[in-house]
Amino acid sequence: MAETHVLFVEDDDVIREATQLALERVGFTVTAMPDGLLGLEAFRADRPDIALLDVMVPGLDGVSLCRRIRDESTVPVIMLSARADSIDVVLGLEAGADDYVTKPFDGAVLVARIRAVLRRFGHAAGPEATGQGGTEEGAEGLGGVLAFGDLEVDTDGMEVRRGGEQVALTPTEMRLLLEFSSAPGTVLSRDKLLERVWDYGWGGDTRVVDVHVQRLRTKIGQDRIETVRGFGYKLRG
Repeated sequence: MAETHVLFVEDDDVIREATQLALERVGFTVTAMPDGLLGLEAFRADRPDIALLDVMVPGLDGVSLCRRIRDESTVPVIMLSARADSIDVVLGLEAGADDYVTKPFDGAVLVARIRAVLRRFGHAAGPEATGQGGTEEGAEGLGGVLAFGDLEVDTDGMEVRRGGEQVALTPTEMRLLLEFSSAPGTVLSRDKLLERVWDYGWGGDTRVVDVHVQRLRTKIGQDRIETVRGFGYKLRG
């Protein structure tokens, strides 16, 4: 099985070198770049399986780089931010990132988050990957085409159409929609969505869910996913 290729963009030499060694030690192939412009060149040349982007890098900042990558590809992106409460976290998610990790981070936690994202995207997750994604008990068992008004979800072909027009979703957005589609009218809490879609077996930042729901709404209709205050979200049938 081919090794998973990670693009890592980080301008701090110590963090970049230490993280690269830690990832290579568990079996990943790593291309490490010190700035966003070199990172973009490496992405286009190598087409990695996943990108780790620090928010504050020179040349082309991580959020802008994420946006450029998302314009060209649905490859998974994890943002690295020095502050958990930073607006950069939300900006990164809005730019198309699938998850984020706060610095300083534990190497084992970063590896676990990478593997969780790769499992969701159907990539090999490196050595010792369990293959246990969060949605096995949810939407993945569905089959056929589900219709919700003008919205059609083809759970076999992994395609979505709205008013007959195909809707382009990232894999994370698709898995989120599949969870809603598996239980229309049922309120799904943010914690449950974190567990099933993001494979968080521990507490996570619910902003990840909120931003992805907003992104999904812009694509399938603002009124299709309803907010139930204090509880979570539900798909209108």
